[in-house]
Amino acid sequence: MDYISTRDKNNTVNSAKAIIQGIAKDGGLFVPKEFKPLDNIVSFIGMPYNELCKHILSCFFDDLKYGLDEAVSRAYDEKFIDGVVRLKDFGDVSFLELYHGVSLSFKDIALSLLPQLLQLSIVKENIKENFLILTATSGDTGKAALEGFKNLDRFKVAVFFPNDGVSFIQERQMITQEGNNTYVFRLLGNFDDAQSEVKDLFSDTEFFKELEKRELKLTSANSINIARLLPQVVYYVYTYLEALKMGRISLGDCINFCVPTGNFGNILAAYYAYKLGVPINKLIVASNENNVLTYFFKTKNYNSNRNLIKTSSPSMDILVSSNLERLLFDLTKDDELVKNKMKELKEQGYYNIDIGTDLFYADYMKQEEVERSIRFVFDKYNYIIDPHTAVAYGVYQKYLTETKDPTHTVIVSTASPYKFPKEILKAFNISTTDELDSVNKLSILSGTEIPTQILNLFKQDKTREIVVEKGKMKEKLLNTIK
Repeated sequence: MDYISTRDKNNTVNSAKAIIQGIAKDGGLFVPKEFKPLDNIVSFIGMPYNELCKHILSCFFDDLKYGLDEAVSRAYDEKFIDGVVRLKDFGDVSFLELYHGVSLSFKDIALSLLPQLLQLSIVKENIKENFLILTATSGDTGKAALEGFKNLDRFKVAVFFPNDGVSFIQERQMITQEGNNTYVFRLLGNFDDAQSEVKDLFSDTEFFKELEKRELKLTSANSINIARLLPQVVYYVYTYLEALKMGRISLGDCINFCVPTGNFGNILAAYYAYKLGVPINKLIVASNENNVLTYFFKTKNYNSNRNLIKTSSPSMDILVSSNLERLLFDLTKDDELVKNKMKELKEQGYYNIDIGTDLFYADYMKQEEVERSIRFVFDKYNYIIDPHTAVAYGVYQKYLTETKDPTHTVIVSTASPYKFPKEILKAFNISTTDELDSVNKLSILSGTEIPTQILNLFKQDKTREIVVEKGKMKEKLLNTIK
């Protein structure tokens, strides 16, 4: 499978090079040159998750087939308790739990596999240098990337998180991270600042020359890397097959997915599953009050010229959704158009584009609506969801009210409630004294055990954290990464 850039479709590389580069030299994002629908998709019903993953990814990463089986087996081992994903079915709706890995977020699924795919790619391309993994995080990617690359030979991983832009638990997960090759930076800005500076470094020739002196190559663990995105396609295919197996839908029926999203990567993976042949009726784009995606899908105008709002769903506090570029390219097939629109976004903060997006429905939730959704789901199902999942459930209710669509819908649950205990308890007017008290009270309310990963955070000292001012990322990195 060859990969092309969204900004120059003549820029073609194999999958190993796409994984290693992370982002195309022209600033575009790599996408598969073609999508071939899976043959007889229902024949995979009952296939274990790892086996399905190996089959699907072998279609995308055919030049890495020689080591793909072992890579998937190493990625999805005992780190995932009771399976990689869980489908919690309540009859009228299902919740796809994607948070049973080390960081308790959906990012674990892709970031457990990315290091393995990178190692295979390095061997395939016979690369001798070591690698710097550079990542901006709005909360969950950071911990998952740090954990995925921890103590791996030939890799250094640097994570930038926005000051006051992640939850207490998310922050603790990063600043208590162990590993002799991990670096954690607190950026005095928001996530869009972090993401923008990271992307700029990928086209900074001076930065590359400095890394070359240190025998380092640069790549990313963000979803701008195609190896971050494609493993997420698997759980959408798997969920459709599980819904068939459970009798929740019948052969020939479509399914809906409602996805809480800020950077558009998770729902783009669902769109790619659709292109592989999963019969999807509607992809529901759920946003919080940073509703640039809602505005885009309703008006065809993308406008990031607004103030970022800090919400109880910080992983979605994003104004520049980088993966939307991949959808624009897929719908238009026009690399020059995409290049110009991305230039407009960078220089002016907005663009408009007339494309067909009938597969998508988009809406958003205000903070008080998020809290109502948390309470409603608990009262109806005796089930606790985190604020991001509550955004998705609330937007689904708006969709249902508007359309009366009877299609079975899966709400994508992206994070454990234990990552946001204080925010959830606020919905029930339960006061707390500190974060540990919040965790304990959430356990009592939900009738569930506190995950070991959470309890351990309160026993660990802060290991490393480097403060960096906005605009100083390159300087601080070069002074830190020896």
